Amino acid sequence: MRMSERLRHSDHRLPNTLSLSFKGVGANRLLEEIGLDVAASAGAACHAGSVKVSHVLEAMGVPVEWAGGTVRFSVGRMTTVAEIERAVEVVAAAVGRLRGA
Repeated sequence: MRMSERLRHSDHRLPNTLSLSFKGVGANRLLEEIGLDVAASAGAACHAGSVKVSHVLEAMGVPVEWAGGTVRFSVGRMTTVAEIERAVEVVAAAVGRLRGA
C-alpha cells in the first residue's frame, strides 16, 4: 500500500479535541482537581457528566483502569499556546497528586 493510500490518525479525529486516559485516576476526581484552572470533561461527548465508562471506549477495548480516567480537552480559535502549556502543567500536577507522587 502506498503512503498516500494509508489513512493517518489525523484523518479520523477532530483537530481541536484530545482525549487522554490516566491509568488509575478517576476522571471525575481529576476534573475536581483541575476545575478552577482547566475546562475539560470526562469521557465521550455523549456521556458528559456521567460516571459510567463511555461505550465508545468500551468498544475500542480500552481497559477499565484506563477508561475510568479518560478526560477530553478541546481548544478554540482563541486558545493560546501559553494556555495549553498551563493546562499541561495543571493536569500533570493534579495527576501526580492523585497518584500520590
